[in-house]
Amino acid sequence: MSKKKKIVVVGGGTGTYQVLSGLKSYPSIELSAVISMCDSGGSTGRLRKELGILPPGDVRRAILALSDLPFAHKTLEEVFDFRFQDGRTLAGHSLGNILLAALVQITGSMDRAINEAARILNASGRVLPVTLDKTNLVAVLEDGTRVYGETTIDRRKIKPEIPIKRVYLNPAAKVFKGAAEVITKADLVVLGPGDLYTSLVPTLLVEGVNKALYTSKAKFVYVVNLMTKKGETDGFAASDFVRTLEEYLGPSRRKLTHVIVNKKTNGSESKVSAWYKRYGSIPVANDLSRLFAKPERPPYKVLAGNFSDTTTLFRHSPEKLAKAIISLL
Repeated sequence: MSKKKKIVVVGGGTGTYQVLSGLKSYPSIELSAVISMCDSGGSTGRLRKELGILPPGDVRRAILALSDLPFAHKTLEEVFDFRFQDGRTLAGHSLGNILLAALVQITGSMDRAINEAARILNASGRVLPVTLDKTNLVAVLEDGTRVYGETTIDRRKIKPEIPIKRVYLNPAAKVFKGAAEVITKADLVVLGPGDLYTSLVPTLLVEGVNKALYTSKAKFVYVVNLMTKKGETDGFAASDFVRTLEEYLGPSRRKLTHVIVNKKTNGSESKVSAWYKRYGSIPVANDLSRLFAKPERPPYKVLAGNFSDTTTLFRHSPEKLAKAIISLL
């Protein structure tokens, strides 16, 4: 029997959910997810403030993406994904977040709580927090203004017209040993998609992650976002996403061998794009040819195609994305 190839997805948010949802259908791979741990808003933010726990929201979504329950037990998935709409104290809370908070108190740590939740939902892969240290994301704008908190940055109302210069973690955080180990042993590391500064980059800011990436035998593939985001990646084309990622990868950027980018939106997607445009988001242009004009850059192999799934929202298709990723093994 041939040994399973190891794929590790690094990031957080909706983008990671889409990738994991597609890859879990391939029994020939060993799948792990290393998830950002700096979310500060909504149900997650309230639980962080009230209970002092690490943010459960992104790991909950990753576990749900990997859930592989028989149809008769699908109610468990609905429970973990349920969000209260009413009630003075419960409105807005995700029941899955509350259950993870309870598991933290029962098991004594977030990593053990995640493992128990993954067992309950029969996750077809591992979900690991990038760190067990409590930390917060800070953005420094081009004019020196500092914006504190992942959600404040994500939904920025503070000088949204001024670009982000850099982001950092305060206080500094060290990588969770299990997360570093799966990265080191991976055959392929998938970076993104997901919000650049608030989902993907925060994982790279954790001390020890870049060392694990640098010592890993894996090749890296970066999945470029489909849309820009107001206050975060305004006006970014694909090359801008890659350039920014390179900055935070440090020396391990030399191992970034492949970039997956969506082609120009087609007619059926234009109506959805118009909806996003009202909120300052536009489709990310494929201008990766600009990267090859500089000889010091790695010789990326670009996979350009129709990787989107357009319904009421503009998302990556889990199936199309997974197929492209698997082809790189």
